[in-house]
Amino acid sequence: MSEIARFIIGAFGFVAIAIAAPAQNTPLFRFAEKPGPHLVGLKVVDQYDYSRTYRSKSDDLGKPYKGERARPLQTLIWYPAEKTASRPMTVGDYGNLAATETSFDKPSLSIAHQKWLDGIKPTLAMPMWAVRDAPALSGRFPVVIYAPSFSAMSWENADLCEYLASHGYVVIASPDMGASTRDMTDDIVGITAQARDISFLIGYAQTLPNTDMSALAVAGFSWGGISNLFAAARDNRIDALVALDGSMRYYPGLVKQGDVHPEQMAIPLLFFTQGGMTLEDQSQYLNSEANRGPSVLNAWAHGDLVLVRMLGLVHVEHSSMYQRNEDVWEGFPEQQIADYGREDGIAGYTWIARYTLHFLDAYLKHDTAAMVWLKKTPAENGAPQHFLSASYRPAKGAPATLESFRAELGQQGFDHAEDVYAAIRKESTDFKLDESTVNYWGYELMTDGHLPEAIDIFKLNVKNYPDSGNTYDSLGEAYMRSGQKQLAIESYNKSLEKDPSNSNATRKLKELGVHPAEPK
Repeated sequence: MSEIARFIIGAFGFVAIAIAAPAQNTPLFRFAEKPGPHLVGLKVVDQYDYSRTYRSKSDDLGKPYKGERARPLQTLIWYPAEKTASRPMTVGDYGNLAATETSFDKPSLSIAHQKWLDGIKPTLAMPMWAVRDAPALSGRFPVVIYAPSFSAMSWENADLCEYLASHGYVVIASPDMGASTRDMTDDIVGITAQARDISFLIGYAQTLPNTDMSALAVAGFSWGGISNLFAAARDNRIDALVALDGSMRYYPGLVKQGDVHPEQMAIPLLFFTQGGMTLEDQSQYLNSEANRGPSVLNAWAHGDLVLVRMLGLVHVEHSSMYQRNEDVWEGFPEQQIADYGREDGIAGYTWIARYTLHFLDAYLKHDTAAMVWLKKTPAENGAPQHFLSASYRPAKGAPATLESFRAELGQQGFDHAEDVYAAIRKESTDFKLDESTVNYWGYELMTDGHLPEAIDIFKLNVKNYPDSGNTYDSLGEAYMRSGQKQLAIESYNKSLEKDPSNSNATRKLKELGVHPAEPK
């Protein structure tokens, strides 16, 4: 077992070994929050990502594998629904989905997953809110992609997903799987696999008739939180992140290895943490290379950060289905924080749902009242004393990236390109525009008919790379297209001065009716 997996099991109490009867005088989990104005539907779609393989060419017996080898993604979609006479899902109905996660037409359940389902037996008959295949309510709704925890099922937080759907969101999830195994792997390969699942689900959401893709968030628990971060770093369709005790807090080394830069991200983040870990716990469990690196939360400077510390909750209590699992609770006395009990975990989950809803309403629906609620203290919002703490940290300007530079030019005008770039460089000395990237940008502007803007960009590139013959060549072409003959001649001559072998500049000067200047 790897050190990361051992930490997830040991420090977080993630996997239970034995099957235990419900503890005496301890409540079973029931989601206490009231639903929103909409009824909830659930669809289960069995689909493949044909751009990736999942199965090997041979089966476990070494024989040629005869089935589909593409990556299976059992997809759950919760959505606002019309009224129907059909009965709602039960916990057991969700549990039954585990058998067809990777083999859609051949139900199969691993021993580990069977033990996990045995742990929720006391709650299998409990009704949920969603009605399977209920008619969808007309309209378009913001989208939330949910990423589960390490090797977990897509429905590990079904209560939260149903709750959001009842308030007018379409929530989409698939199981957490490794690149080629049902179980996740605790490495960059595994994180990347889940991050690509997230992007696949975003693409799938685009095909649905009831989704508003202009408002998109990704939420995840534990390992799903770090995968969300990787996905958002590479997919600018994502407008906001929600992390339920996300693993990026514990594994900044993996964030660094994955070439993910939280200091450059400019989207809002809602982050829940478990009750405080002791220094002794950190010394025991957070001592590998994967745990070493800059704090993601401290680096989150260019996007709003809402940090909610669930003072009495252990890690697993951020999942409603884990709260229902009696096996998990067998080890609760060792994980318990102070005198917070299971009933506090149940109540705490309600506050997780409330903060998540208000955060999404504020940033996806642009609800002013929701934003005001987020900025209030927990006591002002009615939370019990000593239950949780919450803070709101606003973003500090835009990060130093090509995208933010481009956006600033859109505000100030391209004729201010040199001044804007100088101002960004003054704040972020490590930031430097790449010559080839800027050159390509200039040609895109020319192609789209924005010649004045292209000239400004090429002039900036010349200033940044004065010894490059190519930058002068591109500026010369822009001047030539805009009819500024003399400036074009000067630029092409300058290009030849820097690069005498530039045959394009020689040819263009002849087209302009002049002989190339002799190299100095």
